[in-house]
Amino acid sequence: MSTKARVVQGSAVLAGVLALTDAACSGPGATSDASGPGAHRISLLSVGMFTIAAFVFLVVICFLAYGLFRRRPGSDDERPDLEDRGGTRMVLLGGVAFPIVVLITLFVITLIALEAQAREDTGSHVLTINVVAHRWWWEFQYPDQGIDTANEAHIPTGEPVLMQVTSTDVIHSFWVPRLQRKVDAIPGRTNDVTLQADADGTYLGVCSEFCGLQHAHMHLEVVAQAPDAFDGWVGQQQQVPPEPTGEALQGQQVFLGSSCVYCHSITGTNANGTVGPNLTHVAGRTTLAAGTIPNTPEELAQWIEDPQSVKPGTQMPASDLTPTQIRQLVAYLESLT
Repeated sequence: MSTKARVVQGSAVLAGVLALTDAACSGPGATSDASGPGAHRISLLSVGMFTIAAFVFLVVICFLAYGLFRRRPGSDDERPDLEDRGGTRMVLLGGVAFPIVVLITLFVITLIALEAQAREDTGSHVLTINVVAHRWWWEFQYPDQGIDTANEAHIPTGEPVLMQVTSTDVIHSFWVPRLQRKVDAIPGRTNDVTLQADADGTYLGVCSEFCGLQHAHMHLEVVAQAPDAFDGWVGQQQQVPPEPTGEALQGQQVFLGSSCVYCHSITGTNANGTVGPNLTHVAGRTTLAAGTIPNTPEELAQWIEDPQSVKPGTQMPASDLTPTQIRQLVAYLESLT
């Protein structure tokens, strides 16, 4: 292969790598679009490391280009003596001293970032949320507020919130890229991480540790609200749902007379299962099955009737309810705002 062909091929590979990097760093969950102190710190660290790596890359490319295109002597006897040209000195500086300086620099800035992250996690927090990972959904418990919800956590904007992360089954990893680093959810152990959102909005999160068949469908949302709006959400979540009427009342009877009560709980009823998500205010959530489908009556009916067709491998069994009972059950669940 000619030198020109090698250069063209190398350029194409570099363009492909840059395109993949851009795709990975864009979108609603991009780490480059930081919206919290922790994420900003990680973003700056990433930019610093990338800048240093790019500089090293350019230096190496310059040396390669020099080796490819410089005029070569006519014979071995005419080649310059490396000792006379300071070649040994260049090898020592470029191959030993320069990498040592680069590695020390990276080590120091990484230690500074880690120390700042640790200080943030051990500081004061306005709110504590227990994050419990399940296969394959997220449970958010607010111990001081008496709230238990699923897949959507609400936090006040501009305030540090302590997330205490654990798991009930296998190892998962809790990660909201725009707000903070990832942290492992390990059975029998609790790991802490601080979330803080600089602006109102919905921040997407994922499980970043392969945990089984539906790992890719284990999403979550962190909804950051102004403190007054957050207090309103807390008050709404603490309320007992009103007594249903009409078809919703029939749906409540279907729910309480089915096996649903062994897995789910609804405040104000005798359903107190802990295997599946708490359904007390399920109608107020934007998605079902941990972000797999939108929370609409049609999707909810399909989810109840045949969960495996929506999320193969899910722990929720298929329903033996009739179409009429499913319609009534959906009406009841849709009333739980």
